[in-house]
Amino acid sequence: MKKIAPKDIDKNVIKLIGQDWMLVTAGDQEKFNMMTASWGSMGYLWNKPVVMVFVRPQRYTFEFTEKKDEFTLSFFDEKYRHALNVCGSVSGRDVNKVQESGLTPYFTEAGNPAFEEATLVLECKKLYTDFLKEEAFLDKKIVDSQYGQKDFHKVYVAEIVHAWVKE
Repeated sequence: MKKIAPKDIDKNVIKLIGQDWMLVTAGDQEKFNMMTASWGSMGYLWNKPVVMVFVRPQRYTFEFTEKKDEFTLSFFDEKYRHALNVCGSVSGRDVNKVQESGLTPYFTEAGNPAFEEATLVLECKKLYTDFLKEEAFLDKKIVDSQYGQKDFHKVYVAEIVHAWVKE
């Protein structure tokens, strides 16, 4: 992987996140978990390159994103869609997602897990977190269609501290 400045990420982030999906991964070399996500954003806030990632509290990955100050986002070519489907459909509480997905983990210099097969890896440091609140939704149809169980996501605003692309 080649290290690049976050400003040099030259991907269509709407497609990258919304259609191609990403793995949100948190933990350390002893224990980590990853989940597939297709909701999020990437941009510039507080004079920093940032991502916003949304994780529901019942997800196993939530335990790891809560404990750690950093996490990674890994993006893949279409040929890894099956691995992303696995990571989005089973819980790390029940199965070994690394084994089931066939992905190869590695750890950044800071000790954060990422995957060799990724075409883009972002290492992110949390700056702000909060739960989405029902009363803050202006379009109540979103609550009805996305949060029938009132299991609102926690949003993580995180600085992109390192970025790598596959050479």
